[in-house]
Amino acid sequence: MKGKIMKEVTLLDLLKNGVHFGHQKSRRHPKMEPHIFTVRNGVHIINLEKTLEKLIEALAFIKKTAQEGGQILFLGTKRQAKDIIKKHAQSCGMPYLTERWMGGLFTNFTNVSKLQKKLKKLEEERQSGELEKYTKKERSKFEKEIEKLDRLVGGIKDMRSLPNAIFVVDIREEKTAIQEASKKKVPIVAMVDTNTNPDPISYVIPANDDATKSIEYITGLVAEAVNEGKMLRKQNQSENANNKETVNL
Repeated sequence: MKGKIMKEVTLLDLLKNGVHFGHQKSRRHPKMEPHIFTVRNGVHIINLEKTLEKLIEALAFIKKTAQEGGQILFLGTKRQAKDIIKKHAQSCGMPYLTERWMGGLFTNFTNVSKLQKKLKKLEEERQSGELEKYTKKERSKFEKEIEKLDRLVGGIKDMRSLPNAIFVVDIREEKTAIQEASKKKVPIVAMVDTNTNPDPISYVIPANDDATKSIEYITGLVAEAVNEGKMLRKQNQSENANNKETVNL
């Protein structure tokens, strides 16, 4: 299959994972009409052929970005997405956010970097035992601050600049992030359900963004694409190093 990523993605896989279930007809966004197949029991059914086509495009972009050494920020703050986003972002070594989006994360990254540095410093001091010199009450205060900062920027503490792309589970839920990414021209890859406007999204994946199985499946594929891109990058670097050694000989 053209654009194959790690394993072949099929219409049956999408169907089994409930990717095709949209929202009620009354909640339809008119701009999602081209991605809707039909209506069943008052619920829109997403055209999985369109999903497959768009998914392959999105995964190819993710893979290429990772192969070029880029970072992809994984974002999903709604209850059913949090654990999935964290698990798969960690599996491919990418930054993630599962708590609320901090206004200005993209448009005022300097302020965010201060929080990142503060968290890393406190964590290093805790690990080195430096915090032990403080009283029990003071240590408790530091622990609470570490916990708070970890919730805010723990998943992005090693992200030193704006990411090269962002993967979003629910663009309606993450509208501030979408606005900031658009403003800073950060490409957006997103699961887009039938109740949202796909226009701001660079790589639209028409999909059920509410069901855990659907979120798990799509996010897992994105993580696989990242890992394949990183693997190809390592192979290229290794080949280039070998070629240089051969020339020097």
